[in-house]
Amino acid sequence: MAPDSTIRLAEGVHHDLAEWEKATAAVLRKKGKLAEEAPDSDVWDLLATRTLDGISVTPLGTPALTDDLPYAGLPGQSPFTRGAAAARTELDGWDVRGWFIDPDTDAERVSAELENGANSLWLAVGPEGIEVDRLAALLEPVFVDLAPVVLDAPTDPRGAAAALLEVVEDKAVQAHAGTNLGADPLGALVRGRGDTGLDVVVDLARLAKERGVRGAVVDATAVHELGASDVQELAYALFAGVTYLRALTDAGLSANESAEQLEFRLAATDEQFATIAKFRAARRLWDRVGQLSEVTEPARAQRQHAVTSRPMMCRYDSYTNMLRTTVATFAAGVGGADAVTTLPFDEPLGLPTPFSRRIARNTSALLVSESHVAAVTDPAGGAHAVEKLTDDIARAAWELFGDLDAADGVDAAVDLLRSRIDETVADRALAIARRKRPITGVSEFPNLAETLPDRAPYPVAPEVFRYAGEYEEMRDEPSEQPVFLATMGPIAQHTARASFVINLLAAGGIHHGIAGATDGVDTVVAAYREAGQPAVVCLAGTDKAYAEWGTDLVAALRQNGARHVIVAGKNEVGADDAAAMGVDALAFLRRTREVLSA
Repeated sequence: MAPDSTIRLAEGVHHDLAEWEKATAAVLRKKGKLAEEAPDSDVWDLLATRTLDGISVTPLGTPALTDDLPYAGLPGQSPFTRGAAAARTELDGWDVRGWFIDPDTDAERVSAELENGANSLWLAVGPEGIEVDRLAALLEPVFVDLAPVVLDAPTDPRGAAAALLEVVEDKAVQAHAGTNLGADPLGALVRGRGDTGLDVVVDLARLAKERGVRGAVVDATAVHELGASDVQELAYALFAGVTYLRALTDAGLSANESAEQLEFRLAATDEQFATIAKFRAARRLWDRVGQLSEVTEPARAQRQHAVTSRPMMCRYDSYTNMLRTTVATFAAGVGGADAVTTLPFDEPLGLPTPFSRRIARNTSALLVSESHVAAVTDPAGGAHAVEKLTDDIARAAWELFGDLDAADGVDAAVDLLRSRIDETVADRALAIARRKRPITGVSEFPNLAETLPDRAPYPVAPEVFRYAGEYEEMRDEPSEQPVFLATMGPIAQHTARASFVINLLAAGGIHHGIAGATDGVDTVVAAYREAGQPAVVCLAGTDKAYAEWGTDLVAALRQNGARHVIVAGKNEVGADDAAAMGVDALAFLRRTREVLSA
């Protein structure tokens, strides 16, 4: 239903929504997406998109969307929707946090990271990364009073914390207040490795409190990397945060002291507006938890560490990951994240190189220093569409958090969340299979001639639900046999469908041969014979060509050895299979590959 409002473009210039609907409807009718008899108001439903949580994202923000929303407040004030700080200086921007997992990382590489744009360090410690006994040498040149160090040591959190604190003591300085010892037992539980006891949160929080740093991280990327939606990720973050708050207050810390021990790690994706809204909603939700837990300001302000999404990244055409991480970094910064880690573009391939690390650092540098994205606090604030999306995500996440908190213990809550995530994974997989969620370089515009860059493997391969995974598995084992493209008519007539099916086949690791320009059954069959009479053939032409000689061509191709005939478009020519817009691409590719391998 269309909002009832007036669009104000400039002082004294007014247009009502009926005018916008009329102009938009005219464009959609011209493209054949809106019936002539349909009312103009149908454009709202046609252009709206839906998130995996079922939340509608409006095509146009209007004042009516925000009439009944709660007050978003001011930056630095409860409910902190508009930011945890009152202002952000353009010079500082956000904390650019460098990520290290390479067991061979040395002090020189760490120094280079800090000297060339990073403000803090995020270290994977233990069998998954850097050995605990190497921390002292690694941090020897680091001014730990100026650069926060955040640990990620699920298998030995106490040992890693002790080693870091010993480094600080040896330097005889006060560690930066942003330093975090990294206890996260729920994250370890979700990932299925490491210390899952809540007592580790209490132990490290006590150590951290004595030294003026933080002790725990609520790492919601643990569920994001299983395939969780934005709402599910936020609900988990609330549940884990509340679980840690309860453990710490039960151990004798005050509500304020407990809240100040926590930092939240959230994923930033290339879905720009959803990411901006998610970070804004996360602060609002945590402020509400703080109110109910009798935490006072400013301790209710959520400290956020954004990490560009691993699941969205691809092994194939990995340089396109630079585009994804740039959008994700932008969205996290605009959404108000305190610290941002831009993962190197080659992260899905293995350990990053100095080049990919530099590109990752420079992403933030360019956004902050050249694009001036950090010049304004909460630049999306007040935009009706963003405020509405923030509110919708917050309400849905709060409801799911209530379900998790009502479960019979932590294990039951995690099991419940996993079942919800499984449903999301299935929904996302279907959308990706039908290419309603296209993945550039994999499901769209794949390069079958690509040679993957060589990277050193991770000490322990990360378990990540990669959105492109099923396509990439096919690309890993390309078909040995090609599909012959039986193009019908001149190039200008068949090129659209030929391009569509070439792109589709390549996404599944299938090469093709092509007839080229033809003028009838005989010329196509002649080209087919010259190509060696492959077992699988795909027709590509106009509807008119199909109607005039498509059936005859199918029969002739079968007489000359074709075992399986596909048609690009509707199957009205007696073919064995068809490929058209909206087809389940993965299912189609699997069927085709089975025939090719028979």
